[in-house]
Amino acid sequence: MNVANQSRSEAFTGLRQRHEGILHKVARAYCPVPAQRPDLIQEMTVALWRAFERYDAARPFGTWMYRISLNVAISFFRSEGRHAHRTTALEHAPELAEPIPEDPRVAVLLECIDELNPLDKALVLMHLDGYSYAEIADVLGISESNAGTKLARIKERLRRTMTAHVAKEETTNGTR
Repeated sequence: MNVANQSRSEAFTGLRQRHEGILHKVARAYCPVPAQRPDLIQEMTVALWRAFERYDAARPFGTWMYRISLNVAISFFRSEGRHAHRTTALEHAPELAEPIPEDPRVAVLLECIDELNPLDKALVLMHLDGYSYAEIADVLGISESNAGTKLARIKERLRRTMTAHVAKEETTNGTR
């Protein structure tokens, strides 16, 4: 490896580590089986490395990383859907189970986000990470006003779903 490639590799590694949370959030949102998430993260990392020479340093790395990671995750999601009948999910195995969030509202929110379609999940993830409508629109290839409108509708749908879930829990647990 020559010096130019070494500095490219170091630059990529530093940027990837700084924005690693994006990979984990995207993997969590698009891969329902925790044991398969490391494979998805590896696929996203390989895609990022292959595309890194085309990365424009004038643009935010996190936005670029989101775009590539989401594309890989959505492809993975579609592929897994076609092949789901051939595998047995191990999501209930104790050593593979995810930790349950301490706040039950977070657990409900994550369940509700899991039910969204791939585009809506991407909008919510990026919004929760603090990206602007312009950045979200750029990554997802939609207009800024469309991103805002879609996000407002998704928020309202999530509010209704979470309210219904809480009401159902209260009824089930006899607190009403």
